Amino acid sequence: MSKSTASSIKFCIHCGNILQVSYHIQAVQFKCTTCPYIYNVKEAMRCGRLKIKPKEIDHVMGGAAAWENVDTTEEKCPKCEHPRAYFMQIQTRSADEPMTTFYKCCNIKCGFRWRE
Repeated sequence: MSKSTASSIKFCIHCGNILQVSYHIQAVQFKCTTCPYIYNVKEAMRCGRLKIKPKEIDHVMGGAAAWENVDTTEEKCPKCEHPRAYFMQIQTRSADEPMTTFYKCCNIKCGFRWRE
């Protein structure tokens, strides 16, 4: 087996499924789980791990930009007891359920968020 054809993933030549590694006393084989195909490993295979950069997570509610043009109301913050809070309403459940109201404290030092 040449280096160009070496791969840590092998596929069945008959049905195309990924072959599973099977360890025996004197040999290592790749076996198909759906048909009788067996690939006998004759020499050491090179394998490694590929580091994948994690995908950036998008904020479900739009992040900080979602709070830019919202109204305020007289709602006491449960954390700092500031008398006003920003609010927005979003339909988070089915249409026959009431909208969920999200609040953010107007106190710049606090900024606590809660929902009702």
